Amino acid sequence: MRKVIHGVTALALSIGAASFANAQSPASVVAATGALAPAQYGSEWRPGPDWDRDINVRCASVDFRYRMCQVDTGRGSDVKLVRQISDSRCIEGRTWGWNRAGIWVNEGCEGVFRVQRRWTGGPGHGGHGPGQGGWQPGPGWDKAIRVHCSSVDFRYRMCQVDTGRGGDVRIERQISETRCVRGQNWGWNRAGVWVDQGCDAVFLVDRRWR
Repeated sequence: MRKVIHGVTALALSIGAASFANAQSPASVVAATGALAPAQYGSEWRPGPDWDRDINVRCASVDFRYRMCQVDTGRGSDVKLVRQISDSRCIEGRTWGWNRAGIWVNEGCEGVFRVQRRWTGGPGHGGHGPGQGGWQPGPGWDKAIRVHCSSVDFRYRMCQVDTGRGGDVRIERQISETRCVRGQNWGWNRAGVWVDQGCDAVFLVDRRWR
């Protein structure tokens, strides 16, 4: 009887030891989480074979408000306005533009845009892999910065600066004799600050990502 009990005990200890060893095995941890697999950890995300193609995107500034139409354009892509729908004129850099996040429109612009998607590298700045929710700025991104923007010879000019989704811009110091009036000869959107008709000023950009 003692031999039987001893044998059962030994067998149980043997099974328990094997189970513990398997639980501590690196291969078991990787299989369970999937996050530490050598093929995935530190690897660079790349699109599928059908990613490089031209697509049409319709984007509209409803009630003359800013809108971002999300589409991943890739590093080597290009975007062109192929058909203007709105009566309001669509001017690149002023009432529409694009970046890695997609196409933005403002001030009543509505159009159909041809996105020539080309992939020339990994996610990088502004890129994102699947499930990451898009590019995120660093910890020091949300801060106030100053931008000097001048309408030389009374011409339109766009001074590029990413203001963020929840940012705000105001004049800190007017330099020109011409009065800078928001919405008339200066304004801003996600692409930056624009000036026109002789406005010259230092703008305080309160950058907020969300």
